[in-house]
Amino acid sequence: MGQKKDLTGSEKSKIVRYLAEGCSSLKIAKLLKRDHRTIKRFIQNSQQGRKKRVDKPRRKITAHELRKVKRAAAKMPLATSLAIFQSCNITGVPKSTRCAILRDMAKVRKAERRPPLNKTHKLKRQDWAKKYLKTDFSKVLWTDEMRVSLDGPDGWARGWIGKGQRAPVRLRRQQGGGGVLVWAGIIKDELVGPFRVEDGVKLNSQSYCQFLEDTFFKQWYRKKSASFKKNMIFMQDNAPSHASKYSTAWLARKGIKEEKLMTWPPCSPDLNPIENLWSIIKCEIYKEGKQYTSLNSVWEAVVAAARNVDGEQIKTLTESMDGRLLSVLAKKGGYIGR
Repeated sequence: MGQKKDLTGSEKSKIVRYLAEGCSSLKIAKLLKRDHRTIKRFIQNSQQGRKKRVDKPRRKITAHELRKVKRAAAKMPLATSLAIFQSCNITGVPKSTRCAILRDMAKVRKAERRPPLNKTHKLKRQDWAKKYLKTDFSKVLWTDEMRVSLDGPDGWARGWIGKGQRAPVRLRRQQGGGGVLVWAGIIKDELVGPFRVEDGVKLNSQSYCQFLEDTFFKQWYRKKSASFKKNMIFMQDNAPSHASKYSTAWLARKGIKEEKLMTWPPCSPDLNPIENLWSIIKCEIYKEGKQYTSLNSVWEAVVAAARNVDGEQIKTLTESMDGRLLSVLAKKGGYIGR
């Protein structure tokens, strides 16, 4: 008589249950109408547990090959382990070994997203740094806009999950959920705003100037003393609504012109300390994978997070400008770390 098929999932469950009830393997075999040896073999295998993993020795590479790999990894950022080893003409090395070798000299990282810098951009960044090297940056108002969404930037929902726990469910809106555009400024140790741009308003030159009139000028600037207004330098980036002739002329009528309006080099978000403020606020409002269901709720979170930023944090950001300028000059106009 031929052997029967392997034990089914149902039969295995019954064996475990019968064992828990104190049945012998012989009795279980009779109950399931199976060969006693089949039942006994299953019980023995189950009691052995998982076999301990035995790490196989790495395929050794020579010191010369290791130096070639190190040079290739430096020349080929973000390349795969296979591409790096192939460029060195090193074959026959399994992926696990390649990765183990590379872990000793490199890290897996994502590419940093930045605007491209060409030679002209770098020269303008250097000229800007030289021009403002002796500036008293405590008199500079650094401004910018930030858009916050209901779900947060991609990748903010990652984090450690304990063993045996399930990852929390996140909302996934088929058509997104929109966002809130926020404007703010920092000067010395003071936060100006944040102010919310009206939903649905696209910031062109006219709407940008009207927004500044209704928020920045009426709610903050007009309360300042004449001496403060005389010395303050207004900084804004080169967004079209900021740098247009209309906006420049409008600011000039407000008394913000010539040396009181800071020129800004192209492609330079790394030089604006308020970008670091946005990072602080976003870390707070999206911590622990937080999501929002309405634009008002995410705006309230921004206001609360901004309120928790103290003067010392802002002062640290504004006082970092001397170091940023020196870094730009040292890197000949290249990007600096923020």
